[in-house]
Amino acid sequence: MEESQSSKRAEKKRPTHTTDWCEQRAVPLLPLPLALLLAAGAPEAPVSAPRTLVWGPGLQAGVVLPVRYFYLQAVNSEGQNLTRSPPGQTLFKVVIKSLSPKELVRIHIPKPLDRNDGTFLIRYRMYETVNEGLKIEVLYGDEHVAQSPYILKGPVYHEYCECPEEDPQAWQKTLSCPTKEPQIAKDFASFHSINLQQMLNEVPKRFGDERGAIVHYTILNNHIYRRSLGKYTDFKMFSDEILLSLARKVLLPDLEFYVNLGDWPLEHRKINETPGPLPIISWCGSLDSRDVILPTYDVTHSTLEAMRGVTNDLLSIQGNTGPSWINKTEKAFFRGRDSREERLQLVQLSKENPQLLDAGITGYFFFQEKEKELGKAKLIGFFDFFKYKYQVNVDGTVAAYRYPYLMLGDSLVLKQESPYYEHFYMALKPWKHYVPIKRNLSDLLEKVKWAKENDEEAKKIAKEGQLTARELLQPHRLYCYYYQVLQKYAERQSSKPEIRDGMELVPQPNDNESICQCHRKRPLREEL
Repeated sequence: MEESQSSKRAEKKRPTHTTDWCEQRAVPLLPLPLALLLAAGAPEAPVSAPRTLVWGPGLQAGVVLPVRYFYLQAVNSEGQNLTRSPPGQTLFKVVIKSLSPKELVRIHIPKPLDRNDGTFLIRYRMYETVNEGLKIEVLYGDEHVAQSPYILKGPVYHEYCECPEEDPQAWQKTLSCPTKEPQIAKDFASFHSINLQQMLNEVPKRFGDERGAIVHYTILNNHIYRRSLGKYTDFKMFSDEILLSLARKVLLPDLEFYVNLGDWPLEHRKINETPGPLPIISWCGSLDSRDVILPTYDVTHSTLEAMRGVTNDLLSIQGNTGPSWINKTEKAFFRGRDSREERLQLVQLSKENPQLLDAGITGYFFFQEKEKELGKAKLIGFFDFFKYKYQVNVDGTVAAYRYPYLMLGDSLVLKQESPYYEHFYMALKPWKHYVPIKRNLSDLLEKVKWAKENDEEAKKIAKEGQLTARELLQPHRLYCYYYQVLQKYAERQSSKPEIRDGMELVPQPNDNESICQCHRKRPLREEL
């Protein structure tokens, strides 16, 4: 499909035009079916700028994200998708300007991220809103790519502009949100109705003691209020920031809910018990709990602070996956803290089998007495993990929050069997997206040997896992997921949410340096 579409394009520069992401993109959100990989051994013809494909949410004004992004698929003059990087230094570049010479706008545009499979990821962060719009020029050398220049008709809002879309369905359509999320459906299957009075009576007593890590939120008229229950609630900064970011973009439903900021899921009551389970919202789930799961604070915060406060995020990782498969070191690799006993076993296995495994503990907290015996490994940058062909993913206190980043690399992930899960695990299958290893690691060495002896199959699983992770873990999908959890929760409330005693307003951050004039017909600035 992709070849025929790209070969239909004329071999001359495209006229300026307005993009509609949903209509314009020539391929699905994530192309590159595995069949394309079969051609990887053939010599690549030069890149054809007019035939190269460009698509993604960053080409649509209405998709407001901390970092906007879109994709390129390099295509040669014969209409074939390239399956590895074009030879030499990348000639792709992007220039983004305000449509109006009177509007000066600060935009950070790093160089394209080469994903080493013929595709590139383009990112940009806006620090101001533009009223007239943006012109995005995508160039290969001096030649316009695909239908460049792309025109985003204004207003184009930056991350901190408070201008929520009042029609949530329209917002979800603009973001191309999935209509179904299996994990959300599963989580709410236990909760046909949510009794807010029961929650108010039970949650503080059961989970809000001195050692608690619960925050009680109410959202009314798109304003966010909260009170802390328990001593360990510093991580509320992470739940605050994503709720505020959502409220700047879309009108949130009125609801009252409880977020667990701790590591472990909390609600272990069975469905048939009396009283029944409560819908506590957590970042990690487990097979023996009933918590409603959100994307972890780690991937959420890294998405909000990408290209600013963090270096490892869901986008940056994709252009920093180390050497090509054939040039990676043929060993399994692990670095991490001592937060689970199996991690210590991993280091012992590494000492006994250095030809198969390179594992080390970088910090001791839980098993300090083991440091002398096992030694302490030097810290290593996460991007350097991908110098190794196989990555071992072992739980920490709960699910290892590095897992989404490992899946976005191009190494084979060896994943420990685990009762814990994150919001996207249901879409991943053993032996299709990763290689499973037993909880006690007893078959780890056997699986590493299998991967070495079955290199093509291992490479295929690694690629399938990477492609699936690229689709599931796009930043705009996190916003979709958060909204859909809040929406499903709000639909099930049996009474109206209230601002409770002790709650305080969580204010939107000041952004005095940037101009932001909301153009919605009815500005949402109702003060209570």
